[in-house]
Amino acid sequence: MGGLLSAYQLGGDKKFLQLAEDLGNRLLPVFNSPTGMPYVNVNLKTGEVKGKVNNPAEIGTLMLEFGTLSQLTGDKTYYEKAKKGITELFNRRSKIGLVGTTIDVETGEWKNTESHISGMIDSYYEYLLKAWKLFGDVDFKKMYDESISAVNKYLAEKTETGLWYCQADMNTGKQTSTYFGALDAFMPAVLAYGGDLKRAEQLQQSSYEMWNKFDIEPEQFDYKSGNVISPNYILRPEIVESAYYLYCYTKNQKYLDLGKTFFDSIVKYCKTEEGYAALKSVITKEKSDSMESFFLAETLKYFYLLFANNGTEALEKYIFNTEAHPLLKIWK
Repeated sequence: MGGLLSAYQLGGDKKFLQLAEDLGNRLLPVFNSPTGMPYVNVNLKTGEVKGKVNNPAEIGTLMLEFGTLSQLTGDKTYYEKAKKGITELFNRRSKIGLVGTTIDVETGEWKNTESHISGMIDSYYEYLLKAWKLFGDVDFKKMYDESISAVNKYLAEKTETGLWYCQADMNTGKQTSTYFGALDAFMPAVLAYGGDLKRAEQLQQSSYEMWNKFDIEPEQFDYKSGNVISPNYILRPEIVESAYYLYCYTKNQKYLDLGKTFFDSIVKYCKTEEGYAALKSVITKEKSDSMESFFLAETLKYFYLLFANNGTEALEKYIFNTEAHPLLKIWK
């Protein structure tokens, strides 16, 4: 849906909006749970839903697309459904302000109470902030401010090697593990976008150190022991995205240099005659016979924006959704 809406806004062809609206209508049944939080799956032909155990990322990362669809069609249903889903999730945060990894959308019961900023939670925080930026809805700013405050209090940890974000129990704040990786590297971009440049720069430096450890980043490693937990590299965009945001806000040459380091490593270790290959291991640099579509849609797009002369102008004009589709900032 994000791609269709972006294509319509950039090109003006109403067919894209019609397709987005049709898709939006087919997706709406996912919100028909007792709590209003969406199910995981919906049959686009029959409207049948399944998958009652969902996660904050999938529940929260609908708002920009459904909200934009409402703005463009005049039908408030999409905005209201998506906002209710993300609000119901926020309302079920723990007493210390954290969310867990999975939740039952029918009962509202948390099934996995581990909290972190990585996959299955990550873009929930991103969309709280960006929904406020795109729609001007102060409810989202309040939710983001309270959420990021809890994240920084209980998950952020400064060590001898830098600032990192850990995993902890959502109810007690007790640390459960000290893993950080390629997905977590999105957070400097969010922090910078939210105005916390100091913390954003510190975390980006940690991400850079993680990259330099093997001349390319692992999917996940333990920042305290230095041991690699998941050695693969699948051409993820997050660390490049954060370099782009930080360059936009600081104009510091450092972030262009970081971007060049990332790009040179990818060319050195991942380039093939057919495209760019994921790595089975950043330690051995053995290639995998795969290239995710997000390498083209996101990773290379953020490289382009970082190095383009007018790249910073794009951030002033657009909100980039979690898949890097640009949505116009036209709403007051």
